[in-house]
Amino acid sequence: MNINISFGNKLKTERLKLKLSQEKLALKAGVDRTYVNDIEKGSRNVSLVIAEKLAIALKIHISTLLKDLK
Repeated sequence: MNINISFGNKLKTERLKLKLSQEKLALKAGVDRTYVNDIEKGSRNVSLVIAEKLAIALKIHISTLLKDLK
C-alpha cells in the first residue's frame, strides 16, 4: 500500500475516534478542509509540519500517525 494512503487512513481513523468532521479537524489544525480530504484520500504528500499540526489538533503524539505505516 502507498504510504500516503496509509497515512490518510490512519488520520481518518484517529479523526473518527474523536467524532470530528474534516472541517473541524482542519479548523483546529489551521489547514483547509479540502487539504484534509486530500490527505485522507492519499493524494497529498504531507510534510512533518502539517503532520504535527494534525496530531496536535487530534491531541495525540505525532508518532501515533506515523506508526506502522507501509
